[in-house]
Amino acid sequence: MLYASSTPADKRARLRERLASGELLQFPGAFNPLSGRLIERKGFDGVYVSGAVIAADLGLPDIGLTTLTEVAGRAQQIARMTELPALVDADTGFGEPMNVARTVQTLEDAGIAGLHIEDQVNPKRCGHLDGKSVVDLDTALKRIRAAADARRDPNLLIMARTDVRAIEGLGAAVDRVKALVDAGADAIFPEAMADLSEFAAIRDAVDVPVLANMTEFGKSELFTTQQLADVGINIVIYPVSLLRLAMGAAGRGLDTIRTEGSLTSALGEMQTRAELYDLLDYESYNTFDSSVFNFQIPQAP
Repeated sequence: MLYASSTPADKRARLRERLASGELLQFPGAFNPLSGRLIERKGFDGVYVSGAVIAADLGLPDIGLTTLTEVAGRAQQIARMTELPALVDADTGFGEPMNVARTVQTLEDAGIAGLHIEDQVNPKRCGHLDGKSVVDLDTALKRIRAAADARRDPNLLIMARTDVRAIEGLGAAVDRVKALVDAGADAIFPEAMADLSEFAAIRDAVDVPVLANMTEFGKSELFTTQQLADVGINIVIYPVSLLRLAMGAAGRGLDTIRTEGSLTSALGEMQTRAELYDLLDYESYNTFDSSVFNFQIPQAP
C-alpha cells in the first residue's frame, strides 16, 4: 500500500549486488509511477527513468529543455512506487561540475538507485539524432569526478554516458570510457553503438558494468538479451518503449472512437477495471480504511 517498503539505501545495495553477479539486468523505461509498478509486477530487474520520456510527457523534444526539478520530481514519483531500483537519466548534469554535484544530491534525495551523466555539450540532444557535440575530455572527467564526490551513499551508482562514438569513432569512445572509469565512473553507457562488436570493444576496455540502450528507431540494432549477454553487457534499457506502445494504442483508440462512435470493439485491448484495481492494490487500502474508520457515532440521549 502507498509506496515501496524498501528504502532507497536497500535498493542501491541490492543493485550493486546484482551487478556484481555479472548477469544481464533488464530495465524497461517507466513513463509514470503506475507503469513502474507494472514493470515490477512483470518480473523485471529495475526501472529506467528516461529524460526523453520526461520531455515527451511535457510535450517537449529531447533537446535539454527539462529542468532538474522536473526530472527529480518525476524520478521520485516513480522510484518510491516500486521495490525495484530506479536508474535515472540526468542528461549533462544540468550544468557544469558544481551543477552536476547538486544534481547528484538532489536525485539521491529523490530515492533513485543510480544515474548517468553524459558528455554532450549542454544543452544536449537525443543520443540517436545526428549533429551531436561532445565536450572535451577534461570537462567530461570533471563532471564525473564531481558526481562521484557529491554522493553521500557510496552505493549510489554513478554511470558515465559517452556520445563520442558518433562523432569521433569507436577508438575515441574506447579511450574515453577508460578515462571516465579512472575518474570515478561505476559503470559505462556507450551511446549509439553500431553493432555487437562495438559493444564488445567497450566491454573489453573497462572492468565496470556496461549498459546497452535498446531504443527503437535509433542508431543501434535491437539485439536480444542473449546476444547482449554473450558480449558481456550488464544492463539493458528500453527507455521509450512503453511510452511508444501506450501512445500507439491511444492513437488507435481515438481513431476507433472517430470511425465507430464507441470503443466497444477495442475493449479486448484494454487493461480491465479489475486488472487496474489489482495493480493499484485497492484491497489493501480498503482493509486499512476498515481498520481505522471503525468507530460508531453515539446516539443522542
